Amino acid sequence: MNDDFDLIAEIREDQGKGASRRLRHQGKVPAIIYGAGRPPRALVFDHNRVIQQLENESFYSSVLNIKVGEKSQAVILKDVQRHPARPVVMHMDFQRIVEDQEIRMSVPLHFIGEDVAPGVKQAGGAISHLMNEVDIVCLPRHLPEFIDVDVSELELDEMLSMSDIKLPEGVSIPALAQGPEQDRPIVSIHVIKEVVIEEEEELEPSAVPVAGEEEDAASESSDDSGDDDSDKD
Repeated sequence: MNDDFDLIAEIREDQGKGASRRLRHQGKVPAIIYGAGRPPRALVFDHNRVIQQLENESFYSSVLNIKVGEKSQAVILKDVQRHPARPVVMHMDFQRIVEDQEIRMSVPLHFIGEDVAPGVKQAGGAISHLMNEVDIVCLPRHLPEFIDVDVSELELDEMLSMSDIKLPEGVSIPALAQGPEQDRPIVSIHVIKEVVIEEEEELEPSAVPVAGEEEDAASESSDDSGDDDSDKD
C-alpha cells in the first residue's frame, strides 16, 4: 500500500443529483466505495486534495488507503468522472480489496532504452507506442505501479507484443489466455515516410472569369439571338 495516497473521507448521507451538486459547490467530490462482499457506501472527499493526487500517475495503479474517522480501508480506484470543460472532478468510484483475492487493473507501460535501440540510433527509425497501458490480474500485494518495457534491442521494422512484456512476480495478462489473436503489438520502430502533397495548378489570369464578364457574355448572346429572329421576320 502506498502511504503517499491516504485519502481522508467523510460519510455522505444526502443522496441524489441535487445533493452532489451542492457538495461540488462546497469544494467536495462525491464518491462511492463498493466490493468485498459489503454494501456500497457513499463518501465525500476534499476536491483540492483529490486534484493533487490525481496528478500522480501511480495514483491510478496503486493500492490506496481511505480513512473515515478511525477506520481505514484498502481500495483501488476504478473510475473518475471529470467535467468535460472545466478542471473539476465530478465523481469517483473505489473498490474495496481483500488480500487473498485477485484484482484486475490497468497499469501504465514505461518504455526504456529508446535512445539506444539500433532501429533508432543506427537506422534512423522512430518509436511508435501502440499501447500505453495494459490490463493485468494479480493479488493486491503484487500490484505494480507500472511495468517497464525494454526496447534497447529493437531493430528497424521490428515490434514487441504483449507476450514480450516481462511481467513482475504474480502478475498475468488475462488477454493472452484468450488465444494468440489477442496478443496485440505494443511498440514498433519504423522509418517515418514523408508524404508530398502536390499543390493544385493555378488558373492563368486570362482564364479566370472577372466579375461581370459572365453576365455581359450572356447578355450579348441574348441580343444576338433576338437579332436573328428579327431578320427572319
